[in-house]
Amino acid sequence: MSLAAAQSATSRPTWLALDKLGVLIALIALAGAALPFALFRANRIVLGEPRSLLDALPSFPAALLIGILLVGFAVALLRLPIIAKLVAGFAVLATLFVVIGWSAGYLTPEGDTFARVSPGAGFWLLVFAFALLVTDALTRLRLAPLARIAILLAVIAAATLLLWSGSWNDLSLLKEYSTRAPAFWAEARTHLALAFGSVAIAAVVGMPLGILCYKVRPVRAAVLNVLNIVQTIPSIALFGLLIAPLAWVAANVPGASAAGISGIGAAPAMVALFAYSLLPIVSNTVVGLLGVPPAAVDAAKGMGMTGRQRMVGIELPLAFPVILTGIRIVLVQNIGLATIAALIGGGGFGVFVFQGIGQTAMDLVLLGAIPTVALAFAAAVVLDALVEMTSRGVRRP
Repeated sequence: MSLAAAQSATSRPTWLALDKLGVLIALIALAGAALPFALFRANRIVLGEPRSLLDALPSFPAALLIGILLVGFAVALLRLPIIAKLVAGFAVLATLFVVIGWSAGYLTPEGDTFARVSPGAGFWLLVFAFALLVTDALTRLRLAPLARIAILLAVIAAATLLLWSGSWNDLSLLKEYSTRAPAFWAEARTHLALAFGSVAIAAVVGMPLGILCYKVRPVRAAVLNVLNIVQTIPSIALFGLLIAPLAWVAANVPGASAAGISGIGAAPAMVALFAYSLLPIVSNTVVGLLGVPPAAVDAAKGMGMTGRQRMVGIELPLAFPVILTGIRIVLVQNIGLATIAALIGGGGFGVFVFQGIGQTAMDLVLLGAIPTVALAFAAAVVLDALVEMTSRGVRRP
């Protein structure tokens, strides 16, 4: 009997076996399907009334979504080809994002400008489940760096097309945006300036400092210890600690105030983000240089290259993938930390986050949080691809 069972198990098709991660994804998706798909509110600050998937959509789109979700559950559960999982994940996500806009138009009474419709917990849980399916499939496929960037660009293009089509215009998130569009783009520019500007300054300062730490061991220990201490200070505390000294500089140093330095605003935010950026860049520069093969350095010495020539032509290029990894960590970190700059008048997407918290308007919170998360994710994908490309270039004979 056991031999027959073993033969039966052996002859069973591979695709009938369950995918372990797929079971978890399907359970999360089932929980999402059971929770409210959308929330209806009579105005932007009252508590939402939950609407199930069947109540939030007309019969046809509801049936279409349920059918696509069932296919997605099956594909996630079974051990099917990775491409099938990737296509199914993207198909479910695309359907979810289209029908949530349809739901907003369906639930909003005609001519009612005060009503608000927001995605419910079920929608977000379904998005999380199938985003996890897509992420797992992309990881298993081991795509080339340019292919990953191409997929990112395709996702950005699809999101842009969805917003441009107007299918989301009835969602509360877009209604919040429509009343704040000029302010949104102004704060977006501020957020980008804070995040990317602080990283650029930290790279200009941190890489030479890392080279110095690599060459002078006593300096290395002192510098890394100080930067480690800075890294342990909570971000809000560091922003607050910088208010008094920068206010003194603005009041007592000629031209400082005219240059934009003040106790509150973008100046302390930029200084704090710069301080947080130094440790990963300096330490990765040191680690990258220490990881340069001694044989490469010896060969350069044998060719008669000077110390400066070896550093510029051999050591830094070989260490660059590790240095770029540090810059990637810092950029993703600073995109998130720049949100807190709004607490000291520094601007950025945090303005909407904290305004929304103060007004109990969660869609206003999302107006600041979603672009921040999307920007951090896009930066991580692009810099991961660049790290891999530079690593391949370094390994190439």
